[in-house]
Amino acid sequence: MIEIDGSRGEGGGQVLRSSLTLAVLTGKAMRIGNIRAGRKKPGLMPQHLQAVRAAAAVSEARVEGDRQGSQVLEFEPGGVKAGEYRFDIGTAGAATLVLQTVFLPLAAGSVASRLTISGGTHVPWSPSYHYIERLWIPCLRRLGVNSEVAMSRAGFYPRGGGLLSAAIRPGLPAVPLRLVDPGRLRSVRILSAVANLDESIAERQSRQARRRLAGCGAPVEVEQFLLSALSPGTMVMVQADFEHSRCAYAALGERGKPAERVADEAVDPFLAFVASGAAVDEYLADQMLLPLALTPGTSELRTARVTRHQLTNAWVIGRFLPAKIEIEGEEGEVGMVRVEGVRLGDGC
Repeated sequence: MIEIDGSRGEGGGQVLRSSLTLAVLTGKAMRIGNIRAGRKKPGLMPQHLQAVRAAAAVSEARVEGDRQGSQVLEFEPGGVKAGEYRFDIGTAGAATLVLQTVFLPLAAGSVASRLTISGGTHVPWSPSYHYIERLWIPCLRRLGVNSEVAMSRAGFYPRGGGLLSAAIRPGLPAVPLRLVDPGRLRSVRILSAVANLDESIAERQSRQARRRLAGCGAPVEVEQFLLSALSPGTMVMVQADFEHSRCAYAALGERGKPAERVADEAVDPFLAFVASGAAVDEYLADQMLLPLALTPGTSELRTARVTRHQLTNAWVIGRFLPAKIEIEGEEGEVGMVRVEGVRLGDGC
């Protein structure tokens, strides 16, 4: 049984989720302790519990310790079972993170699978649905993993209740990825949306973002829309297409935060990304580590920022796979990620 210290490095829920994904993919039992030990509310919270139960469902696993607040979990997977699944987090916990936990295991199945997940689709500290749709899924397609996602209802804090679905075709990553030079900035797209609020808020967000991006050196387009949701919310995402890569930075509104500030919180990191000369944003570099570790061959990513999240994720992957991951650069600075991936089953 593989032993994982859940307080290692970043010490958050990503240690748990990556461990679950890798346990299911490799068929290796694991025991994880000190789950989220350094957090204000340590142990498993509803979204982490749903990730555990989702991973258990798709692998017919034996599980001990799957209860709220638990800091120790034992997980012994069976074989991957493709099919149709529905998971309900019951809170505004991130539905996108549950999706990422079981996505690659289901892609390893022999037939297509379909997921429906209810929870938060636009919540802090998690990739939003639009980030998953516009960046993560297209990047996986470049590796040869084919799927589609859709959202019928958005989920904002505090009620959640968003509904996203995914159709996942069988097939693991097969094509290495090299994103080192972004090339010329071709276009910038501003996504500005509100739910259960006056559309003028979305207009103010759009106007501020467009004003800030007027001199970026590329055409700027705006997608402004209303979202169906159970509670009020706003979001802005700045998406940029370069010759060879794509990046995106998003921000969420909250009570008392001016619409202009929401826009600034998305624009500021985007402008820093452009100035860095990197090819991928720090979030995509983190989220692609596990897929690239399962891609035979050598992949390279020039990331806008080396993060504790990336370093921790690389450590977890190394506990399960013989893939070689090198992250060059100081934490907080531009860095290079190199992954020598392995084919599932080749010594893992």
